[in-house]
Parts: sequence; C-alpha cells; structure tokens
Amino acid sequence: MILQHEREQIVEYGKKLIETGLSVGTFGNLSIYNPAENLMAISPSGLDYYQTKPEDVVVLTPGGELVDGKRRPSSEYDMHRIFYLKRPGINAVVHTHSRFATTLACLNWSIEPLHYLVGYAGKDVPCSKYVQFGTYDLAESALETMGDRYACLLGNHGLLACGGEIGYAFDVAQQIEFVSELYYRCKAAGEPVLLSDEQISGVLEGFKTYAVRGSK
Repeated sequence: MILQHEREQIVEYGKKLIETGLSVGTFGNLSIYNPAENLMAISPSGLDYYQTKPEDVVVLTPGGELVDGKRRPSSEYDMHRIFYLKRPGINAVVHTHSRFATTLACLNWSIEPLHYLVGYAGKDVPCSKYVQFGTYDLAESALETMGDRYACLLGNHGLLACGGEIGYAFDVAQQIEFVSELYYRCKAAGEPVLLSDEQISGVLEGFKTYAVRGSK
C-alpha cells in the first residue's frame, strides 16, 4: 500500500481528534506529507473516524492529483497541500473545530501571549477573516495568516495547526485549544497579563529543541 505508515497514522490520529474533543462527528481533517515520496495522505471526506481504515485514506500529490484511494479526499485538501508546497519542513497539518478555539475564531480574536504554551504556535495565534470553506481562497488566507507560526485561527470556522510530524502538529492543536480556553476565561474575568516580547522570545528559543516543529 502506498504510504501505508502515513495512512495508518491518519487513522490513529483521526480517532484521537474525537477522543480528545478537538472535533465532533466527521468534521475536522488531517494530513501527513512524505517529502521523500513527494506525496501526502489525507483523511477522507465525510467518513466516521472510527470506521476509517488505512485504505480509505486518500493519497494525493502536493499539486492535488489523486494517486491512490477510492474515497473523496477532505474538502479542505487545498488548505493542507498549500503548506507542503509553500512551507518547507511542514510535514503534517491538523484542522479542528475545537470548542474554545472556534469560539475565539467566531469572535475574530487573535490569541495574545498570555501563557507560555502560546509558544507552541509562535509569539501569538492570529485569526483570519472568514473565507468560504473548501476553497483555495481559504488555503491562501490560512497560509498568509499563519505566516511563520505553527497555528492560526480561521475566522468563523476553527483552528489550523501544523508541524514537522503528525505528533507535534496534533500537540499544537491540543495546546492551542488549552490556551484558547484560558484566553476566553481571562477575557470574561478582565484582561490577561501578557508575556513581554522578551519573555515570549525566550519561550520560542526554548521550544526550538523540544520537538519536531518544522523549519521556517
């Protein structure tokens, strides 16, 4: 099977999306890029994560051409492949509709550095304006909004996270959901005390050797 390991990981992490509450039902999507093969494996469209088998995972080129798989790829495949084309070192993308991140996205709020775990994404987590789902326009907006970070909020939509491998990209999605809840609760109580540029820069320096983040 082409990209068998990557397809098995998509199945494994797709179930984790539901188990950790990062998405519900069949929503959300994830992909893994194999740079040696120049191919990507992406979750199929509209299929229950617990019913998905490795052979259901779709294999595409970064240009979007179908290589293997009988299912339709996620409708957001453009939003995945654009990172493999434009961000060297990014080999995994995770898109979620996690509750607090999506709440902030619906407010069109970016997440300021109120906690050091914001550093999983970068100095902050910016939020884009709403763009129609499943379009190349959304892919371009996500790439531009994220910049050199590892996560961004998609306005009125959800969260996008990435990394050098699927474990890190998934961890980014989890940690940014955690800081999204912190940010929402702090805003409800008052104004959070933010880390200074020097402090968050120190965090980013410390994270450089923490995991496979991907190159900028």
